Amino acid sequence: MGLFSSINIAATGMSAERLRTDVIADNMANVSTTRTDEGGPFRRSRVIMRPRAEQPFWRSPFLPDLLDKGGSEGVRVVEIQKDYATELRLVYDPTHPDAIQTGPRAGYVEMPNVDIVTEMVDMIAASRAYEANASIIEGSKAMFQRALEIGGR
Repeated sequence: MGLFSSINIAATGMSAERLRTDVIADNMANVSTTRTDEGGPFRRSRVIMRPRAEQPFWRSPFLPDLLDKGGSEGVRVVEIQKDYATELRLVYDPTHPDAIQTGPRAGYVEMPNVDIVTEMVDMIAASRAYEANASIIEGSKAMFQRALEIGGR
């Protein structure tokens, strides 16, 4: 593991958590959106993340396995996925312009599948993960500074 690997790993986490926070904010902003460009009510979005392990371009094929620690790791966003598994909420409001006109659900409006409580819990988790990654960067910086002080004596 290189000198800056911990900072690089934490930076990927901060970047992913920032995107996750933006997606959560978008979900919360659209909690009442009953009509979208795609048609129908807004669907909740989720950020799908996976660990990453990239092979650096400078990796030597002659380096012994004992010394070869691999490339920088961290997390990457694979996709932002719409949640079609969760049912839409039905609210009875026959005066709403998007109310269902016929059938057994006449007078009901399909509302987004966004739950504010779930979004707030996810927002807190994303915020804490972002803070944890920021703490890792600060700790690494302090460790590097201390090493420079020791080496300068």
